Amino acid sequence: MVAGMWMLLTAAAGEPAEEGIIPLEVMWKYVSSLGIVEALTFISFGTVCLFYGWRVFKILVTICFGLLGLTLGIWANNQLIGGNVIWLSLICTVFFAVLSIPFMRWGVTLLGALSGGILTGGVWLGAGLPEQYLWAGGLVGFIAGGMMSFIVFKAAVILFTSLGGSTLTVVGILAILYSYILAGQGEQLETFVFANPWFLPALLLIPMGFGVFLQHRFSKQMQDWNT
Repeated sequence: MVAGMWMLLTAAAGEPAEEGIIPLEVMWKYVSSLGIVEALTFISFGTVCLFYGWRVFKILVTICFGLLGLTLGIWANNQLIGGNVIWLSLICTVFFAVLSIPFMRWGVTLLGALSGGILTGGVWLGAGLPEQYLWAGGLVGFIAGGMMSFIVFKAAVILFTSLGGSTLTVVGILAILYSYILAGQGEQLETFVFANPWFLPALLLIPMGFGVFLQHRFSKQMQDWNT
């Protein structure tokens, strides 16, 4: 899982988009290069997040902030220092991971806002609206998700864990389909994904909605779920 997440981070931060705002070509390149072990790990961990993200949200917030520190450490090394990236990245990762513990509720609020932005941005793309105005659709969800996170903490937890679980699961499934199940015919799947901009948003939103429903049902039975 760590290797796969590292490749996705590299895709987002290390290579420019070839066309358009969404670097779909770069992201697909790294998704299609995942190995079978990484893909199955993505699916397993994503399924846990979909079903029981509300039980492990604290460690998920810590991991997300640690990855944020890792990304910032790599960027700072490339921009300011150069040379060996390991130590600066390690320091930033540990710093942000530790920082997330006393600011857990703020971290959940931020992740809830980002999830709302990704959700409405995906709907925007799926509806075939102009990609250059994607920021408008994402901004609506970001504001709504942030406000909801301040008002209903539980909803923010379920939202960002369901989205994260859906993303990991879909990435793993696509990787297995492309490299193993459709071996030799994976180009057809790639062509379909690129030709239908609604496909990936729908593929993310369907399991996300399923996860939101399940987590809401399960968490209602636990009064101390956020302790």
